Amino acid sequence: QVQLVESGGGFVQAGGSLRLSCVASGRTFSRYSLGWFRQTPGKEREFVAAISWDGGITYYEDSVKGRFTISRDNAGNTVYLEMNSLKGDGTAVYYCATSPKTGRYYLTTGPYYNAWGQGTQVTVSS
Repeated sequence: QVQLVESGGGFVQAGGSLRLSCVASGRTFSRYSLGWFRQTPGKEREFVAAISWDGGITYYEDSVKGRFTISRDNAGNTVYLEMNSLKGDGTAVYYCATSPKTGRYYLTTGPYYNAWGQGTQVTVSS
């Protein structure tokens, strides 16, 4: 069972940048697709970005395209989310997750992920 720990959240002014990291334990990290989701109080968790097992394919939620970049380091069991030009709607708890699935349909949907981190808070001040 993979365990995930996110870090890198914090306070940032609108227009600023943050890089989130998610380190995984376990020997099967490279077999999984990985995703980032975010959630604000009272709202459902929403998809942000996902990356295939080899890093060759990425998916993004429309509002973050061109501003956020997902990447992974399989040797280091780490997935990253580089967030630039942050806006107020970027305030949320961000979660990383693993999925045994491939393809846009599965990776942009929460139920197809089988392990989640505890989340890291990002607050964007406007």
